[in-house]
Amino acid sequence: MKTEFTGKTRTESDLIGAREIPAEALYGVQTLRGIENFSISKFHLNEYPLFINGLAITKMAAAEANFALGLLTDEQYRAITQACHEILDGQHHEQFPVDMIQGGAGTTSNMNANEVIANRALEIMGHQRGEYTYCSPNDHVNRSQSTNDAYPTAIHLGMYATHLRLIPYLEALISSFRKKGEEFAHIIKMGRTQLEDAVPMTLGQTFNGFASILQDEIAHLDHAANDFLTVNMGATAIGTGICAEPGYAEKCIEALRKITGWNIKLSADLVGATSDTSCLVGYAAAMKRVAVKINKICNDLRLLASGPRCGLGEFNLPAMQPGSSIMPGKVNPVIPEVMNQIAYKVIGNELCVTMAGEAAQMELNAMEPVMAQCCFESAELLMNGFETLRTLCVEGIIANAEHCIEEVHHSIGVVTALNPVIGYKNSTKIAKEALETGKSVYQLVLDHGILTKEQLDTILSPENMIHPVKLDIHPAK
Repeated sequence: MKTEFTGKTRTESDLIGAREIPAEALYGVQTLRGIENFSISKFHLNEYPLFINGLAITKMAAAEANFALGLLTDEQYRAITQACHEILDGQHHEQFPVDMIQGGAGTTSNMNANEVIANRALEIMGHQRGEYTYCSPNDHVNRSQSTNDAYPTAIHLGMYATHLRLIPYLEALISSFRKKGEEFAHIIKMGRTQLEDAVPMTLGQTFNGFASILQDEIAHLDHAANDFLTVNMGATAIGTGICAEPGYAEKCIEALRKITGWNIKLSADLVGATSDTSCLVGYAAAMKRVAVKINKICNDLRLLASGPRCGLGEFNLPAMQPGSSIMPGKVNPVIPEVMNQIAYKVIGNELCVTMAGEAAQMELNAMEPVMAQCCFESAELLMNGFETLRTLCVEGIIANAEHCIEEVHHSIGVVTALNPVIGYKNSTKIAKEALETGKSVYQLVLDHGILTKEQLDTILSPENMIHPVKLDIHPAK
């Protein structure tokens, strides 16, 4: 929902001075300064709802811990909690307009959340926005916290929720490849290494291979995401817990577990954890692994579907749009192409995360905002890409079965299947002659009387070429 501004304002002040805030804004003066200071990118916090939810959960858990310790009144606690619930229900997200890429180690985003929650809590309590005596962004919503523990905790929670969304998209794509593997299980084709003819296989094996290499990545993603469940709440500024009361960290973790239902743990060493962003580095790397593999798959889809007359043409991809403004009839593999580009972006984001992770200094990593932006963006790109690739490409692939078997019969590489029976020397001789004369391996073996047609057909039968097999066949000479 877009907030309509009437031009009316309220006055708020901070360390720098007083400013006029739009009366309709739930955010306050520190958010306004962040808007003005960081007009950097098109990536704004309100475009990342799971991150906003992470902030709301973090503030709710902190409020519960503070209330249990007698640091908030019942009225403040209930109002803050209600405001957080509203955010989790999808309300007020338009009130988070700050740029994801920002200086200050995330202070702008943290204060954006503090101000929105405080001003909404004030309304719930019957006060005006900006009457922070009754519920303050710093003294109440941010009680017992620093940006340096609340912000990374919110990132962890948002990224774990994002991971849980990502996996079903990947599983659906894997399932689609598996179905094509079953559909094409009977179609013999030539395998290739280094873009040269290799040995026969089935088209189904090609698609099952795509599924398998992606399936392996789910465990890597799960393992990397599990690190997000360890947080540093209670560390406050640098990990010493200054401004937090004894027992606060444990109560906050307990509240986080109750709110999320996840097995959230407190970091063993809060000083070390406060500057450590390796969980983002690890998850970015796990997404890069997926990107590298999906890039390979899409390259294969484009090559194997190339044509229609002068390419490999083993199968046809769905025709999605005209492919040229000048060449009539041309159709391009636009869906694998866009997935390739997503892969490049994810790989590039991983490098950014790595460099930012390396930039930690002393007790903090001030570069965490760009790390968060890259990770959230990469996950969103992959989800959109997986769904697009599955629905607009993979599900509509049609095999050219006759062309595939014709390539097998005319391939030089098929001689490898004869190697165990006729020997390497004979195989080399046949391969060389096939290359020089243009004749098929099949016909040359018959012409030289090395094998009978029955023997040759047995060796070259589909079931005998796609897995290890022992054949009791002896050449004529």
